[in-house]
Amino acid sequence: MKSVFRNSLMTLAIVACSALAVTLFSGCSKMEKKKETIKVGAILAETGGASFLGGPEARTIRMMVDQINSAGGINGQQIELIVKDSAASPEKAVSFAKQLIEEDHVIAILGPSTSGESMQLKSICENAEVILLSCGAAEVIVNPVAKWVFKTPQTDSFAAQMIFKEMNNLGISKIAILAGNTGFGKAGREQLLKFAPQFNIEIIEDEVYDKQSTDLSAVVTKIKANADVQAVVNWSIVPAQAIVAKNMRQAGWDVPLFQSHGFGNVKYIEAAGEAAEGIIFPSGRLLAADVLADDAPQKAVLTKYIHDYETMYAGEKASTFGGHGFDAIMILAKAIENAGSSDKAKVRDAIENLTGFAGTGGIYNFSATDHNGLGIDAFSMMIVKDGKFVLYGK
Repeated sequence: MKSVFRNSLMTLAIVACSALAVTLFSGCSKMEKKKETIKVGAILAETGGASFLGGPEARTIRMMVDQINSAGGINGQQIELIVKDSAASPEKAVSFAKQLIEEDHVIAILGPSTSGESMQLKSICENAEVILLSCGAAEVIVNPVAKWVFKTPQTDSFAAQMIFKEMNNLGISKIAILAGNTGFGKAGREQLLKFAPQFNIEIIEDEVYDKQSTDLSAVVTKIKANADVQAVVNWSIVPAQAIVAKNMRQAGWDVPLFQSHGFGNVKYIEAAGEAAEGIIFPSGRLLAADVLADDAPQKAVLTKYIHDYETMYAGEKASTFGGHGFDAIMILAKAIENAGSSDKAKVRDAIENLTGFAGTGGIYNFSATDHNGLGIDAFSMMIVKDGKFVLYGK
């Protein structure tokens, strides 16, 4: 009887151990199948003087990460997004970049919002071998090419050329240029000076002003005194974009005013009021999405983004700046998918080999020698009519 009892206990023990082993094995298998998140950093100016850039970018990137994760992530992995608000401060951007790289171990940084911040991060990301997908427009961010640094906005050199082409069409040959003393303003002014001779444009007035200026009437009065000035190009971010326009109207000066591709937000029309009427500037096709042909390569991307953004953020219009953020996160997502891995070196290579990618900024064709991937054909000329953006010449 004792033997039978002993054998029964042994049998129960074996069954229990077997069950425990199965449970442990099953648990281990589930743990092995569970993939780590893909850590992605973003440094954007959600507050401060450049919040008109960083705000839409941050909101867009959060929205797209939510959509990607809700759809199952990328290759079965969820994105863990870590957003830092730089308030457009290069010092904060540098500190956040080091934190994201050294402590959070992100595979990529999206942003910063401004060209000046981006230039501060270029060498940091290059040395750390972390992908930077900048939302800054200056060509110097990607020229000369740095292995780990890319950008999504159309480049300022093409914007300058588009402006000069239109001036040739209008018979304008003598102009004044104004530029804010920001990284964006400095880079844009350099492109204007560089390309003007190629288009037989003579720059007869050249002024740089402080980005914090609240009144530029003295500068406007100075260049207006030169009767040979046929048009003005202003290269800046807000509030100067609106201030220049207002001061020119107040001075009764009605020569054409051209702005940079940084004018693509309806809020700037609102800020300038009636003075915005007639402003001409180069822009991506997001502002003209409704008039694109149904079979245009960007049509579906643009209309869906605009719908999603304006639905989620009721009362706010989609802008080209939010589009820069959209392109940054979606290019990264596509590269991770194509690489079949979240290994940052493989993802970097996948970005560099990404071609024919339809984004809000244009059709991206990256290469080892082109880390922006957009040509001059990514631009259309726009004009403000009746308080709205419309295609120039339409």
